[in-house]
Amino acid sequence: MSDRGSSLKDAVRRKGSFLQTMGAVAWSFFGVRKSGAFEKDVSQLNPVHLVIAGVIGAVLFIIALLVLVNWVLASGVAA
Repeated sequence: MSDRGSSLKDAVRRKGSFLQTMGAVAWSFFGVRKSGAFEKDVSQLNPVHLVIAGVIGAVLFIIALLVLVNWVLASGVAA
């Protein structure tokens, strides 16, 4: 169990930037990612940053959908 806790602490100390993390999350939303880039992300990105970036990405996606739906309904195309 202590090996698991130490590996989690090591993962949290990774030096990947938050901007790199947002880019990786954005590509994952599109489902386009090379296996080499995935392996690089796994070794460099901080898992805490990944969770935060995933939540931010999901919220932005929902907001974008709401704006799009409101724009289509306001334009009268859906009538």
